[in-house]
Amino acid sequence: MAKEILGTSRVTLFPLLHLWPDTYGVAAYASYGHFGTSAVVGYIPIPEVPDISFMDVAARHVSGAMSAVNWVLCTGWSSRTVPKPDSLVLEDVQWHLQVDTRGDAEGDKGSGFMYGHSELYTGRFTLIDGVEEVEEVVNGAASKARRLIVNEPLMKQAREVLPLPR
Repeated sequence: MAKEILGTSRVTLFPLLHLWPDTYGVAAYASYGHFGTSAVVGYIPIPEVPDISFMDVAARHVSGAMSAVNWVLCTGWSSRTVPKPDSLVLEDVQWHLQVDTRGDAEGDKGSGFMYGHSELYTGRFTLIDGVEEVEEVVNGAASKARRLIVNEPLMKQAREVLPLPR
């Protein structure tokens, strides 16, 4: 099973051109952990849009000494400090990240921090109302599993950040 992260925080949603010349997705930026030192940059799943591989996008954009992790951190952080016109900021919302990748920030002079974060997690991002425990039977054995309670109105709002075809 893939690693999962649950959090409650401010979330910034923004359109991201991830496949040149015209394939946009919706990205989400949040922080969690002690003092928010862990960054989360995820994609909102949209059926007609390919999933965003942030490390692949970063690899196509980095130059010089900047790492792919730092590029993704910069993209997320910048979405909050200088938001695009179509961005959406949600305060104090619950979210879930199905982790695709994890990386360490490479700060100046070996500090290990970039844009206030020491680590980055990327993956599929879902806005939720909570988690419930459910019983399931696998191969005749009962076990407990978690099921996300998806916040459909917020997910609809998030998908609407996607730019319309022009």
